[in-house]
Amino acid sequence: MPLPFINRELSWLEFNQRVLNEALRADLPLLERVKFLAITASNLDEFFQVRVGSLMLLSRSGRKAADPSGMTPNQQLTAIRKRVQQMVESQYELFRDTLVPALNSAGIRFLNTKGLTATQSDQVAAAFHDAISPLLTPLGVVPGEDPPAVPALQLIVACRVSDPETSTVRHAMVPIPEGIPRRFPVSDVGDSSAFLLVEDIVALHAHELFPGEEVEATACFRVTRNGDIAVQEEDASDLAGEMEEVLAARKLSDTVRLELPVSLPRDLAKVIQEVCRASSNEIMRINGPLALSQFMDLAFLPGMEALRDEDWPSQPSPDLAPGESIFEAIGRRDLLLHHPYESFEPVMRLVEEAADDPQVVSIKQVLYRTARQSRIIDALIRAAENGKTVTVLVELKARFDEARNLLRAEELQRAGAQIVYGVKGLKTHAKICLVVRREDGRLRRYVHLGTGNYNESTAKLYTDISLLSCRPEYGADASLFFNAVTGRSKLLRFQRLVPAPTAMKPRLLDLIASEAERARQGEPARILAKVNSLQDPDIIAALYQASKAGVEINLNVRGICCLKTGDAKHSKHIRVVSIIDRFLEHARIFYFHQGGDPGIFIASADWMGRNLDRRVELMIPVEDSRARRRLLRILEAFFQDNAQASKILPDGSSERLRPAQGEKKFRAQEFFFKEARKAAKAREHERAMTFEPHVPK
Repeated sequence: MPLPFINRELSWLEFNQRVLNEALRADLPLLERVKFLAITASNLDEFFQVRVGSLMLLSRSGRKAADPSGMTPNQQLTAIRKRVQQMVESQYELFRDTLVPALNSAGIRFLNTKGLTATQSDQVAAAFHDAISPLLTPLGVVPGEDPPAVPALQLIVACRVSDPETSTVRHAMVPIPEGIPRRFPVSDVGDSSAFLLVEDIVALHAHELFPGEEVEATACFRVTRNGDIAVQEEDASDLAGEMEEVLAARKLSDTVRLELPVSLPRDLAKVIQEVCRASSNEIMRINGPLALSQFMDLAFLPGMEALRDEDWPSQPSPDLAPGESIFEAIGRRDLLLHHPYESFEPVMRLVEEAADDPQVVSIKQVLYRTARQSRIIDALIRAAENGKTVTVLVELKARFDEARNLLRAEELQRAGAQIVYGVKGLKTHAKICLVVRREDGRLRRYVHLGTGNYNESTAKLYTDISLLSCRPEYGADASLFFNAVTGRSKLLRFQRLVPAPTAMKPRLLDLIASEAERARQGEPARILAKVNSLQDPDIIAALYQASKAGVEINLNVRGICCLKTGDAKHSKHIRVVSIIDRFLEHARIFYFHQGGDPGIFIASADWMGRNLDRRVELMIPVEDSRARRRLLRILEAFFQDNAQASKILPDGSSERLRPAQGEKKFRAQEFFFKEARKAAKAREHERAMTFEPHVPK
């Protein structure tokens, strides 16, 4: 009999529901609710581009094979559309009936074109002429000819236009370029926080785009296209050029979703559907403004601090003294950083100091997703210009970051860095940096190993773990790793690091099986794990076997969880929780009891087939005793959370945990912030009370 398995796509939608549940909370500050709503909309955009796009390709190919949950592509698409429709209705009900009235009351006013004063109308006309109209390009629709190519994920105003002289009627599409702001401030006496949406301004002044004609009707729509277009690496002699072709193909790929207003003239609906080549299955009727994700900026309006959460600034690591060389700090002992509670600054300093340090001879690094203005890339460019050997593996197949990665890779190459565009047939998702420094006539290797990207922007929003070390075993393995991914040699067994796709999954299966065997022998057996997603059928089957053997298993899974909880036969001893809070949970941490000599790991990989079988990843055993104790405390704190945690239910949905009667409320993320602040203050006080003499060198 097949093992119980929750469908991956439906599980992801339940994760997005947990995010939406935060927006639905009346006890959260108003702009935090707006932020969570925008996140759910952005998540759905990517879900349709990638997951729905992939399923539609399978469906159109005639494939009827079922996934591990027993659902065919068509069955999954049907279930997805039903669940998404429910979610979208909930999103817009919240937006219309709760958030907009609350925003209006707070002085953040949504205006409509019908209620404008004369002064406001003049401001809107000026905005159209000065900031909008010069960037618009109407696209005519000619019956019998190929329809115009309309861009994906942009707002488009469809117009029905008539000619009074000839009594003819035609249609045109007016895409609104991404560079135009979504909201335009419209002020009046005593009211400086009102605004009008750009699509309403375009619709109001659309007649100016068609001189001598009349605009009879307008409607704003939005099309989502299939983003699951992969580079054909077997035929790609020029990967960068091939990737540029993929990016171009995405702009005109098949429609996977067409968002239309609920009230829309029939002729306009028909024309839009034909232009987008969308079937009725792809159409979603929306009762409100499209692209809720674009209202994210409302959450960061200046002067609205009272409508946001209290700030939790990142704290300096207590293990790094102000002004101290990062190399001296790492030389004393391994540094474990918990972001964003502890600053990402030491990681950036490692690369920046290496770029300018005359003793550093080489830097090697993997870049998957970087910040738009990246200090790390700037430092790598400076290092190359300073004559150091700089090798950077830039992953061009990082979905939706391909264009930026191409651009930054070209900059690095022009500076003299050696660039490698990933590994053929695999994505390189490992988070690793290797710095080689000459000290006392010998070479010493410093490494950064982590769970998150080298992105200083997301490092303030995502929770991740960084390990900085100069242990010889880590350094030797890091050199072997880079030799393998840049020199096409094999990822053989390392001293410490555990790479995917060659060794990580077998090692995890062995660790799980070892706990199961200990439980069968009557020994204490325990597994704690924190991952973003749990989907790999082999890992799930091994966890079921361990549960049946009596292993206590606690899993913290933020997103997709295909393991079915609550099954008396397979998952009796498995508990799964998911935490959605102000920071996005991104760290991967694994604990295996191993008879009292625990194995504790951090990793770049989730427990998904794509990570374990089709990506270059790293799992790192943590050796430092203090770091190991801290990671265990971090893991255990998540399973104490009764404020932001949800229990994953047998059907894949979730239920918010609440403190039991007499139980104290515990919020893991708040606990981590307070602990980091306490440690930083204690270290600052200790330094203030300590005299450090200058010692001649």
